[in-house]
Parts: sequence; structure tokens; C-alpha cells
Amino acid sequence: HKNEEFGPFFTHEPDDIIFPLDSDEKKVVMHCEARGNPAPTYSWHLNQTEIDSEADFRYSVVEGSLIINNASMASDYGMYQCKAENSFGTILSRDALLRFACKYTVCTRTEPHVSAVTVRSLVFPEIIYSWVFNEFPSFVAEDSRRFISQHTGNLYISKVQPSDVGSYICLVKNTVTNARVLSPPTPLTLKTDGIMGEYEPKIEVHFPPSVLAARGATVRLECFALGNPVPTITWRKINGNIPKKARLRKSQAVLEIPNIQLEDSGTYECKAENPRGGTAFKGHLQVYTLPQWVRMINDTQMDSGEKLRWECKATGRPRPTYRWLRNGFAANRLGNVPVSSAPVFVDNPVWVIATLGKDVSLDCKPRASPKPRILWKRGDRRIQPNKRIMLLRNNTLRIVNSSRTDEGSYVCRADNQFGSAEMTAVLWVKDAMRVELSPHRVEVTVGESVVLSCKATHDTSLDVTFQWFFNQRPITFQQDGGHFEYIQTSSTVDLMIRNILLRHAGRYGCRAQTSADTVTAEAELLVRGPPGPPGVVIVEEITDATATLSWTRGLDNHSPISTYNLQARSPFSLGWQTVKTDPDPVTGDLESAMAVQLNPWVEYEFRVVATNAIGTGDPSVPSRGVRTKEAVPSVAPANVSGGNGRRHELVILWEPVSEEFQNGEGFGYIVAFRANGTRGWKEKMVTSADSTMYKYRDETFPPLTPFEVKVGVYNNKGDGPFSKVVIIHSAEGEPKEAPSDVKAYSISSSEIRLTWKPSPGPGKPKGYEVCYWKEMEQQEAGKKQRTVKNETTIILTGLEGNTRYQFTVNGFNSVGQGPASAAVSAKTRRSPPAQPPSNLMWIQEGNNVSLSWEPVKAKENESDVIGYMVLLKQEGRGYNQVTRTINPSTMLCLPEGGTYIIEVRALSEGGEGALSSQVRVVTSSAKSSQRSVHHLSLSLTWTPALVLLVPLASW
Repeated sequence: HKNEEFGPFFTHEPDDIIFPLDSDEKKVVMHCEARGNPAPTYSWHLNQTEIDSEADFRYSVVEGSLIINNASMASDYGMYQCKAENSFGTILSRDALLRFACKYTVCTRTEPHVSAVTVRSLVFPEIIYSWVFNEFPSFVAEDSRRFISQHTGNLYISKVQPSDVGSYICLVKNTVTNARVLSPPTPLTLKTDGIMGEYEPKIEVHFPPSVLAARGATVRLECFALGNPVPTITWRKINGNIPKKARLRKSQAVLEIPNIQLEDSGTYECKAENPRGGTAFKGHLQVYTLPQWVRMINDTQMDSGEKLRWECKATGRPRPTYRWLRNGFAANRLGNVPVSSAPVFVDNPVWVIATLGKDVSLDCKPRASPKPRILWKRGDRRIQPNKRIMLLRNNTLRIVNSSRTDEGSYVCRADNQFGSAEMTAVLWVKDAMRVELSPHRVEVTVGESVVLSCKATHDTSLDVTFQWFFNQRPITFQQDGGHFEYIQTSSTVDLMIRNILLRHAGRYGCRAQTSADTVTAEAELLVRGPPGPPGVVIVEEITDATATLSWTRGLDNHSPISTYNLQARSPFSLGWQTVKTDPDPVTGDLESAMAVQLNPWVEYEFRVVATNAIGTGDPSVPSRGVRTKEAVPSVAPANVSGGNGRRHELVILWEPVSEEFQNGEGFGYIVAFRANGTRGWKEKMVTSADSTMYKYRDETFPPLTPFEVKVGVYNNKGDGPFSKVVIIHSAEGEPKEAPSDVKAYSISSSEIRLTWKPSPGPGKPKGYEVCYWKEMEQQEAGKKQRTVKNETTIILTGLEGNTRYQFTVNGFNSVGQGPASAAVSAKTRRSPPAQPPSNLMWIQEGNNVSLSWEPVKAKENESDVIGYMVLLKQEGRGYNQVTRTINPSTMLCLPEGGTYIIEVRALSEGGEGALSSQVRVVTSSAKSSQRSVHHLSLSLTWTPALVLLVPLASW
């Protein structure tokens, strides 16, 4: 009965939690829920110490659940217990462990026989270790020589080899957060000062001497040894056989036993052996089972003096131990349990508010031993039971169909041999509350908003509280993305639902509650929206160009489906594409249609999308992939062209037909051609679907013979169409005549420019080749240089000064080279003076510089000086001013505020001479008329040197 009182019992106990510290949600929620009458109150303990949520604002208890804000591993890690209590007693939940997942620290160590890195975990969740060799993602492969312990993270290498030398990085992955952490690189070097001899195995990694595992779990025992030669690992079970379900991993370094059972317990041994000896390690595996209740205690009510025997029994391995608690404690806080007492009422007086016309119960539950006698009175008169007033067996006074006349004080008297006590219950009868929720039924469209108004009519002496429900679940306003908002006054509360989604459709309840009664009113919200996805799509029939599809109708979301769109996807399409259908359109009353104009021999997936007046819904799940049947090809090759090639060749080119349009297996090309003006076609088969070219050679036809050409397609089903006929010429011949009017001009001591006119006649050149050699040498010893494309001029560089050269020019194309022109000659000019300007003198007045130098005199084999070039640049930058003069002096005006470098070189017909020594001039931003004279007569000759910096070993 809903008014029957009982002690608390748990409906939901807290579970272990692993909380990621780097989570965006900085809140931990430990759930706990209990039932009882009176309703239980809750408190929480951390490591057996009660949590004071008033002293620490981070903790709060909401409907039994503990919420921890800004949780940290330092203060919140540990074992939690939920305590629920009411007037009948106290219960404690099972322990729940709160752990934290975070990053890891990595440290390195080096041992004589192997370089290993130890990764230290800061926390408790499962982690996976791997190692990167030199660079990511090159991971270390585990084999008989190399082993990564998943218990410690260490990498072990037995018998290090030169291929192991490099940089190692440990990668740790958190299986809860998927976060990854990389260690700093650790270098592994190979010592060359000695030779490692053979030695017997030494077990470096082994499982603990005693392993405790839960039944049903997977156990992994590790065993790895170092040694030279590399040891072999074997396993055995002492006094038994290794389970058949066991597996050996990582070159037998890991023994894995899945779904472990009690019979798998025992002593296991791993043995490492090589030709130098052997060693072994033994450890005991014990399988435990969690305690399971066989017999449990139940709620019991007894009279004082009666004998109570409670028995509880559980099974488990190892054998369970038992502990008895009373109200959450192992012993009574006073040190003993009272067995005899006079009646006592915990709550006295009590006030009861009833609703007019409803039943009401007045409880009388004293604490007494032995069980007391109960007497109910109203005023001075003993209450006599009748049709409206009943005295229940549990001493509760029940009034049926309460009225205003029932208001007043009621006294319950309890007596036993140790004394008596009275409890007064004051009863008020209030008018029943009425709740109106409007509108009662409303239809809206997705994206709109609606307001539900809830009004309560109640006794003004009572406070009323409201609570909103959606499909019988309380609405959590803070966690629904801002869709829900409520506005409350003293007797009214409005629920606003903004930007409505399809998931907001359902029944909404408004619960109004006073201390007298609770009333709930409901309203229905219908949401019109785009249709839901259609059901499973089935391909009923497939041809070479059509597919008949059927599907099941999806939700119309309160707006009739008007049409369906059929979509297809193939390996050749960019995502999903709408296909043409029969019928067109596919109306909303249909559940079958045909997709048409598909390509033969293509694998398609199909899906269906429904549309109504509101919009288009989500697509169905794709159908299975099906391939259309084969057909004769229908698409001819595009862009047929050709030409060029070698002498007597006809080269034919085309764009290949995409696999999407090949329409079947055995696809190829038919190349048809004939000399222009003839009647018969020559046809050649090209069997490769990827081919783009065909060459036909015939010694009989002359260069540039025109041909009519077309390219067709075929497959196993037959021949397809040909392309349009195009005219393609056979290859031309090599140039027949030499270039004419060849002329050579000397530019400098190292450059000569050649010009010529193009070769006339047949065999158009694609470029020209120039052959040149010194006049006193043979032509065969000369050099050759080709022009860029079909240019008729070229500048030859890198020639010797004051030297005469011979030149010939001939054209060439893809067929070959034409005849050379008659030789012409030209002589390079004499070299520029090797002596730089010297004895530089300059006069500076403010920013004006007057510069002079000693004239340069050319030697007999050098070009005459025709002038000078003065170069000016700001220090640290390129040249920004060049002045030419025929005199050995010049005037410069420098910008203000800078340091400038001045250099001079001679000019001649043979080119530019050597640079003078640098003149460094500093100008000021302040105006100055001070005059200064400078002279630079010293020439410095620099001999470049090569310096090798050899790093010290300590670097």
C-alpha cells in the first residue's frame, strides 16, 4: 500500500568510475537511489569519512546521487559509499572506486646489455605501450629478440645488432581517453670497443610469483629472457596440462589464457634456453569467484521477547567472510541493544493535511518493547470504529472520504508494563486542488515554438510547487540544449519549448504538489516534420539499364509523404546522385519504383529519400551493392587525333573510355583508317581498355599522307559505335634543306650571336642545332647547342677571348636532322683589362663625394678601355646605383644617414673589367659642411682558405 511505511532499500547502487582528467566535462556523477517510506535521506562517505557538502561547495547531493564539480585526483580519488536512512533505519551501499585517467611521465635508463626506457604510469586505467624506431609511424616489431612488456612498458632487446642502432620513442595510449603521450627520444648506440661473447639466458621479465585472477577474465603471463644466442621460451603447467584454449603470443613470450576457470588454477613455469644453458621461473595462478548470495535476510517484525534467528549464506572462492551491520554500523553506538523499553514517540505532535473527500491515515508507531496496547481518542472520547473510521492492524487510524468535520486533534495512547506515552495528530482538511494544462493537444512544425500553461487552483493557505515531465520523465532544463524554459508565478507555470525538434513530440505532464495532495495534468504535443527514413531497400530485379526497388514506408511525422526520390551511388559517382525513375515522379503512396537510365556492368547501391510538405527527411539505409547486366558499348572514344611519329608511321591517339561506360568484360578498341580518297577500311583490334594510341607503319606511303581515321569500341557482348571520322597525316620527313643567310656577330670576349633564316621546303624543323669549333681545330672536336623550340637566333657563351670560331646550323624534327648550312666564322673580342682601377681618392663634403682614380691601361691582348662603371650600394644590400663615365672621376650625392660601399671597374669592348678595392663612406642625418680627404692606394689580394670545424666529442 502506498501509505505503508517501510525501511529503505537500494534500487540503484554506485558503480566504479574512471574519470578522464582532460575531459571537457569537469563533473563526476555517482548515482545512488533508494526507496522507503518515509522517503530516505542520503549522505555519502569517502574513504569511510562522511562528506560535508555544506563545507565543500564542490560536493552536492541531488536525489541521492553525488555530484563532484571540478574533480581532482589529489582530493577525490578513493572509495565511496552511499548511505540512505529513514525512521526505520540505515543502509549502506557497496563500495564504488573513483579513479582518474590522465597523462603519463616517461623516464629513461640504460643497462649494459640493452638500452631500455621505463614508462611510469600516474594512474590506473588500462594503457597500451608501443615503441617508435627513429621516426613516426615506424614502430618496433616484436620478435624473439625484441619484447615490449605491457606491465612495465619497458622495451627489451636481446643480442643487440647494428640494425638496432637509432633513436627510440615510447608511445603510451590511454584506452579510456584515447590520449597518446610520447617520451623524449632515447638513442641506442653500439659499442665498438669489445666483442660480446655468448652467455646463458637471464630472465628479465616474468609474471609475479602469485597471480590472482577473477573467473571469466583473460590472464596474460609475460616471460622474456636476454642471452646470446637468443633464448627460446617454453611453457608448462606443473602437475597438469596447459589449457587447450591458451595461446602463445609474441614469439612465445606471452602465455594468454582467455575465460579463465577454477580448473585453470595451478603453478605455471616458463623456461628460457640457449646452447649456453637454461633458466626457469615459476608462479602460482589462483582463480577467484565473486561472492554470490545463497540465502539472504528479509525484513522481519517481531514482539519484544521473541527469539530472532537470521541466517545469510554466500558462495565464493576463496570462502567469503561475513560482517553484520546495524543501521550501517558494526555495533550499536551505545554499546548494547535495548530489549525492554517504555513506549516513546519520536515525532510528537504531528500535523496531517488531508484533501477534502479523500482518505487519510493517522499513524501510531511508538517505539516500545514489549509491544504496547494502542488506544485512539478524540478529545476525551475514545474513538469507536465505524464505516468511515477504521483502526487497522498496524494501529493506523484511517478516515474514509474525509470532510471538514474531521478536522481537529487526535490522540494515540500506547501502554506496556514499563510505561505509557501519548502522541497528538492534528488533522486539517483542505479543498482538493485542480490543475489545468492548456492547450490540451497542440500541433506544431519543426523549428517553431510553443507555450504550455499550467494553472493550479488550491487552498491559498498552502504553498504549491510544480514539476514538468516529458513522457513521464522529469525535464532537466539545464541539459536539453536550451529548448526548454519555464516561467513560474504563485499558482501558474508556463513551459516554453523553443526551436522544436521531432524528438520533442510526446506527452507533457505538469505536476502540482502541496502538503495536502498532488495532481498531474497532461497535454499532447504533435510535431510535424520531414519524414523519417524509409525502411529496408530491396533490389527486386536488375537489368543492364534498370533496377526495380521496393521499400517499406517510414514515419510521415504528421505530414503526408508527397514524393520519394531514388538515389544511387557507384564507384564512379561523386557521392549519392538522384536517378531518373519510372514512374516519374514516385508519389508518396508507392512503395516500389524502377530506377532507369543506369549504366550497364556497374555496381550500384541504392537508397530512398521521402519528402512531404515540411521538407525532405533522412535517407534510408543503403541497399546491398548490385551490378547491372552487361550490354554492347554505347560510348565511342573522344578526341581522336594523331600525327608526328617516325618516318612512314601513322600515329593515332584517343581518350580512353571510362570503365563506367565499358558496359562489360572483354572491352577493347577497333582502330579503322584508310588513305584519303580510297574506299576500303583497314581495321586493327586494340585489346587493352587503357590504351590511348595505335601506330601503323608502311614504307610505301610518303610523308604527310592524309588518312581518314575513326576509333570504335567492343566488348564480349558485341561491337559499339565508332567516333567521328577525322583526317590525320602520317609522319613528316626530316628537313630537306639547310637554313639560309647564317650570320655571326661578336658581342664580347666570351659571347657570339648567330642568326639565320628558317629551312624552306618539306620537313618542317622543330628546332635548330648549332655546331661550333675553333678555326684551327677539326669540326669533329666542336660543340653543339640546340635552340629553344623553333627560334632562329642564339647567343653562344663561354667562348675564349680573341679567338676565331666556325659555325654551322641545321634543322631537326622528330624524324631526324636536315643538312647543315655553309660554315660562317666570327672572332671573339679581346678580353677586358684584368687590372682594376687603383689609387682611389675621394673628397667628402657632407653627403657629396668627389671620387677619382688612376686610369686603367689595357695590355696588348686586352680590349681598350672605353669608360668606367661606378657601383654604389648601402652596406648589407645589393647595388642600387650605377654611374657610367668616360673619365677617371665622378661626383656622387649620397642619401643621408647611412654607410655606403663604392667600387669602380673599367669598361671595354670585351666586357667589364675587374673591380677596384671598396671605398666605405658614412653619411650623417645632420647637415654638415665639413670637408674631408681620403686616399686608398693599397691593393689587397685575398687567397680563399677552407676551414673545417671538427666538433669535439663533448659536443
